[in-house]
Amino acid sequence: MIESAAPGEAPVIAAPQLDSLGTAALERMRVAALEVLECYRVLEKAELNVVGEVLRGHGTFLEYEHYPPDDVYDRETHAQYYYHSHRGAIGEHGHFHTFMRAKGMPEGVRPAPYAGDEEWPSGDDTLSHLIAIAMDAWGKPLGLFAANRWVTGDTWYAAEDVIRMLDRFVIDHAFPSWPVNRWISAMFVLYRPHIEALVRHRDTVLARWAADHPGTDAYEDRNLEITGQLPISVETELATIEELLAARRRGGSAGKPSQPLSRRTA
Repeated sequence: MIESAAPGEAPVIAAPQLDSLGTAALERMRVAALEVLECYRVLEKAELNVVGEVLRGHGTFLEYEHYPPDDVYDRETHAQYYYHSHRGAIGEHGHFHTFMRAKGMPEGVRPAPYAGDEEWPSGDDTLSHLIAIAMDAWGKPLGLFAANRWVTGDTWYAAEDVIRMLDRFVIDHAFPSWPVNRWISAMFVLYRPHIEALVRHRDTVLARWAADHPGTDAYEDRNLEITGQLPISVETELATIEELLAARRRGGSAGKPSQPLSRRTA
């Protein structure tokens, strides 16, 4: 569980109920969970882990610095991520921030209306923050969280537009690590319901904050940093998914084959 370390940080929100999902979605999540565990297996054979792979070769680990220094970017899918540390949350070593850049966004999405003083990235520099993945000191995920705009300096998109981008987050190359890129791509499939819940909750929190603080720019208010967070466990998630699928097989609902993790489209 991620515990708040700063006044005003958002509490953990309720996890989505997986039994409401269709069988095909559960099958897809199961494949993703197995992919995550396979990435752990090949890394652990060499005494490596997800976080260590991203930090490798970059000297002393410094707060706020991006790892790797120029981020990880897939020029085909236009997905992007980096790892860093600054929150000081209990048990957290650091976290991954994930993004979708303009060229990878679905047709028709538009930035949210904004009348404040800050300049949001625009044109080819436009990017949307998707979700953050908090990690422990052993390179395993602790939780997911959504953040206010000022935290990542992105262009703000409404929740439903961000959700349309999620299928497009795939890092399909080997820099800085093939297992890490497969891991983070699979996390988007395994935790799709959780990410959707956090992004929708994010918009609710921002709207409520703006109503409660008239005259302030809610997107830039440093008193609102984390809008919501969810603790996660890959092993527990997989066990829940397999239990649900087994129950449905006993009930005669086999579902459809899962779509491969790579080359996904919205």
